[in-house]
Amino acid sequence: MTVELVYETHATTTDNEAGLATGWLPGELSATGRRQARELGDRRRDDGIDVVFTSDLARAVDTARIAFAGTAIPVHQDARLRECDYGHFTGRPFTELAPRRARHITEPFLGGQSYRDVLDATADFLRELSADRDGQRVLLVAHSANRWALACLLGRARLRDVVDEPPGWWRPGWEYALPSGWRGRGRGAVR
Repeated sequence: MTVELVYETHATTTDNEAGLATGWLPGELSATGRRQARELGDRRRDDGIDVVFTSDLARAVDTARIAFAGTAIPVHQDARLRECDYGHFTGRPFTELAPRRARHITEPFLGGQSYRDVLDATADFLRELSADRDGQRVLLVAHSANRWALACLLGRARLRDVVDEPPGWWRPGWEYALPSGWRGRGRGAVR
């Protein structure tokens, strides 16, 4: 069997609208973000979701809290689903961070972590999920770096390619099949 994995990015924050790299800061949903969170609930409440896991950062938690308010669907937080820690670049303009992303695939941001660190944390989460949630439909609400990790770990993407994606990539959900007992790492994980 498998885990049906659905991934959704947290809703828009005031930092997103201001063009800031939030990293491990909590982030606050904007008015647009709160609307997007309600729309996520409209899309997914009756989609067969058994459980929701979010990053423990406020913007992801608030997205899921708004989306699934009034439902019996359990929502759990997990720090392994955090965005990349941008260290020195946290809270700085995204335009300063974006051209440097490819340099930090394996080398941590000064005072932070690398995208490989996020990939490893996401892989650890997936290994546990594949053992504990077989046959379930699981929704993850997390961040860009986690989506990139999923594309590498469960798809055929290369981390070097996805970290350079241009803005405007958002869409309402990605779906993956996570094999029971998954232990692996995607073929293109770091290359």
